[in-house]
Amino acid sequence: MLTDIVVPKETGIDNTAHMNEGFINIPRNRYEWSVALMLLFYLAAGINHFRVPDFYLPLIPDYLPNKVLLNTLSGVAEIGLALLLVWPATRRLAAWGIIAMLLAFLPAHIWFIQKGGCLDPNGLCVPAWVMWVRLLLIHPLLLWWAYGLTRPVPAS
Repeated sequence: MLTDIVVPKETGIDNTAHMNEGFINIPRNRYEWSVALMLLFYLAAGINHFRVPDFYLPLIPDYLPNKVLLNTLSGVAEIGLALLLVWPATRRLAAWGIIAMLLAFLPAHIWFIQKGGCLDPNGLCVPAWVMWVRLLLIHPLLLWWAYGLTRPVPAS
C-alpha cells in the first residue's frame, strides 16, 4: 500500500493499526473493486471532456444551448462525483449523483440515434446497432452499477 510506512519491529512502534486506513489501498473485495473501477472510469471520462472536447461537443443535441459550457459541466460533474466515491461518507451521494447524471445524458443518446449515428461525416460515425446497444444495454448496466453503491457501505 502506498500509504503504509514500514517500521522495524525493533523500534517497538506498532504501525499495523493504520493498515488499510490510508487514502490509497488495494481493494480487498468485490465492493471495493467496484468502487475503485467506477472511480477510475468516471475520473478518466471527466478528464477526457477537457482533453478532447471536440469529441463530446457534437454529441450534445443542437436544441441545448451553450455546448461548451455543458461539456465543461459534464466533465466537472464526472470528476467531482468520481472523487466523492473515495470516502465512504460521500459514496452513496456520489452514486445517486452518477445515476442522475446518467439519466441527464439520455437525451444525448436518443438524439444520436435520431441523427443516424453520424454527427460529422469526417468524425464520429457508428452503425445503428452500436447506438442501440449503448442505449439499451450499456446505459442500463452503468445505472445498475451505480445503484449498487447507493446502499450502505458493507462492513469489511
